[in-house]
Amino acid sequence: MSEESDKSSSKEDQKHGLKELTDEKGNKLSPLLPDDVKNYLIDIDGTITDDVPNEEPERMATCEPFEDALETLNRWYDEGHIITFFTSRTEDHREVTTEWLDKHGFKYHGILMGKPRGGNYHWIDNHLVRATRYKGKFTSLVKKTEEIEVFKE
Repeated sequence: MSEESDKSSSKEDQKHGLKELTDEKGNKLSPLLPDDVKNYLIDIDGTITDDVPNEEPERMATCEPFEDALETLNRWYDEGHIITFFTSRTEDHREVTTEWLDKHGFKYHGILMGKPRGGNYHWIDNHLVRATRYKGKFTSLVKKTEEIEVFKE
């Protein structure tokens, strides 16, 4: 990572209120967001627009956004949350994806390309992970207890 990238990353960290952490030996740890800021990772195809497969890239430029998705995501952005699109589209689709998001007025902080295809995701992380399955409409998020798989202690 270049010094310029370090400075840019540091500015973004400050902007989002990331808390710097250290372990008992004084070593830096990954920073944490404040409790009131969410780090949204949002799929594109089938979630904010039609489900367009990578094999039909011409449709990526012409599909329409789901209106409730545009309104909800832009509201979350305006509230100070981090919006990152996490898509199975490949790097070859980055330009058409960025142009489409910008054309339709989506506010976002970044795009992560190359999410594995096929669904059935199981995310393992050292940070708290919450998941919400999109079922056709963006609404307010509510708390609900579900059975999940965890590591045996």
